[in-house]
Amino acid sequence: MNLSNVVIKRIIQKIVQGQDYRAEILSLINTTFVEYAIDFFGRVAQAKLRSAQIDDDWYKREFIINPNLSPEEMMIHSGLNRKTVDNSFGSSRRNIVVQVAPEHYDTLHQAIHELAAASEDIDLTLTIKFRGVSVDLGITESLIVINTLAVKRAQLRGGAWSTLGKRVEKYLMLTLCHLFKVSPQYYTLGSLTSEKREVDFVLLGGDRQFFCEVKLMGKGNPESADAVVARDSHLFVADTLSERNKAQLQERGVAWVELSAPNGYQQFYAVLLAFGIPAQPFNGDLAAAVDAILPTLLGE
Repeated sequence: MNLSNVVIKRIIQKIVQGQDYRAEILSLINTTFVEYAIDFFGRVAQAKLRSAQIDDDWYKREFIINPNLSPEEMMIHSGLNRKTVDNSFGSSRRNIVVQVAPEHYDTLHQAIHELAAASEDIDLTLTIKFRGVSVDLGITESLIVINTLAVKRAQLRGGAWSTLGKRVEKYLMLTLCHLFKVSPQYYTLGSLTSEKREVDFVLLGGDRQFFCEVKLMGKGNPESADAVVARDSHLFVADTLSERNKAQLQERGVAWVELSAPNGYQQFYAVLLAFGIPAQPFNGDLAAAVDAILPTLLGE
C-alpha cells in the first residue's frame, strides 16, 4: 500500500465519522518535507565537497544550471515556484526555466549577500556532517539553502491539499455510495453540465442527472459554497457548512450534506431517496464498514 492511499483511507474515515481530517494531510506534508530536507542537505554537502572551485558560484553550478536537473528542481533551488513562473512567463517549460532560474538566483543571491553584509552583529554558519566529514556553509550559502527549503515546503503544502483533495473527493463519494448499497448504474465519476462544466460526481435517478459538487471546506471558507450556488449543481457535499451556506443552497434548491454534523453521512441517504435512487439504509459499525469498502476502491 502506498503512502497516499494510507492517508486517503485515514482522511475518509475521519470525514465520514464527522472528525477533523486536516491533521492527516499535515502529517503527510511534514513527513515528506523532512525526507526531502535530509536528502537535500546530503546533496548540498556532497556538492560542496566535490566542487573544484569553492566560491559563491558552486551552488549555482550544482543546483541551478546543472543540465541533469529537472525544470522543477531548477526552479525550487533558485527560490521560484512553478505558479510564479507560469504566471510571469506564460509557461514553465524547460527552455523558459533555464533562462529564468539563473537570473532569479543571481538577484536573490545578491540581495541576501547585501543584507548579510549589512548585518554585522549577526553571523550564521550551517554545518552539515556527511559520512564523517563536516561541511560549513557561510551566512549567504545558509540563507540560500534555507530559502530553498521554504519554497519546497510551500510547494509540498499546496500540492498535497490540491492533489489529495481531488483524490479524496472522488473516493469519498464512492464510499458513500457503497455504504448505502447504491448500484454503479446510478452514478458516474464525472460529466459536463449544461454550462459545459465538468462536475466531480453525478448521480443518476430515472432519466435525470444530478450533478454533485464535493468540497472539503470549513466555515471560514464560504466561497466554495458561493460558487456552487451560482452553478448548475443539484447536490453539495462538504465537510462543514455555515448557516449562510445552508440558507443559500436551500434557497436555490440545491441539496446539501454536511459530513461534520452528527451522523452527517446519513444526510446522503436522504438525498438518494429524494433523487429517486435505490439505496439501503445503514445502521452498522461505520468505521468497520468504511475499512471494508476502501481497499476495493483503492485497488488494494
